[in-house]
Amino acid sequence: MTRLVVALMLAAAMGHGLSTPQQAAPAPRAHIPAATSASARVADKARTSVDAEMRHVDFHIDSGIVLHIARLRGALVPTVAGTPPAFDDKKSFTLVMHLGEIAIDTASLALLLNRHVFGYPGAPLRNLRLRTEGGQLVQSGTLRKGISMPFRIRANLTLMPDGRIRLHPTSVRVLGIGVTNVMDFFGVELANVIKVKAGRGASIDGNDFILDPEAILPPPQIRGHLTSIAVGDGQIRQTFGAKPGQDVTPLRTATAGTPNYMYFRHGTLRFGKLTMVDADLLIVDDDPADIFDFSLDRYNDQLVAGYSKSTAALGLVVHMPDLRALKGKLP
Repeated sequence: MTRLVVALMLAAAMGHGLSTPQQAAPAPRAHIPAATSASARVADKARTSVDAEMRHVDFHIDSGIVLHIARLRGALVPTVAGTPPAFDDKKSFTLVMHLGEIAIDTASLALLLNRHVFGYPGAPLRNLRLRTEGGQLVQSGTLRKGISMPFRIRANLTLMPDGRIRLHPTSVRVLGIGVTNVMDFFGVELANVIKVKAGRGASIDGNDFILDPEAILPPPQIRGHLTSIAVGDGQIRQTFGAKPGQDVTPLRTATAGTPNYMYFRHGTLRFGKLTMVDADLLIVDDDPADIFDFSLDRYNDQLVAGYSKSTAALGLVVHMPDLRALKGKLP
């Protein structure tokens, strides 16, 4: 009976459970690539997205939350028609991935769950910690139902046909007591009693947790066709594939050097007070010996600490130091 009470307490507890940039000011001609003809300007105006390509980038989407991007080919798509993507407004664009290999480590995922998915008053799960073990995800933390109860869940992760991720518990312990078998014996399903707060990218199906990898992230929104996932070495690795009609043509050749970079081409792109028409912006790692550590929130600090030069094709190449190199120098 004690084990059943704990199981029901588990189920009940879980059930309760940048500003828009200023108008572009005139800037030095060398730093603003311009269309070479009236027809080119018209074609660029009709284009609504900016092509994007990334290699070997630690992309900070929020403080302490990092996406490890091995490779990515996609586009920045404006969220408001007629308003170009802007680095200073993460809500101004969606990063649509056509092809990509991305990983998130368990420390970043724990922060994401604590801060965004369950970051609301009355959330039943607190102080979440994650690790990988034997191809499984192990989650521990505190359940709150009048009193705080430590718990641990071991789960298998599988990819669903619609791109969401299913976490199927193989072991659940609350207050050190295993409750999984008791719940199965009495026909208790979490979905019968759990009401997960909507709009946070998490839901319940039977006894399984369902995570939407697109909805659990803070801005900028990220969209893509997830084709496979793998768990191990403290990370969840995700592979994205192209949908019909998506352009996957490389923007740069393998012999172009600069192994760690972000490249933005075509369309109109804003950053700071600058507006690039027919964008041609290459951001490269000033230290190619390690992965490029980049923060969209602090890009201007990295920009100021680096240097840039114009190209013969009216493009712009920006050399940035890693974010970690500025540690102690940022306000």
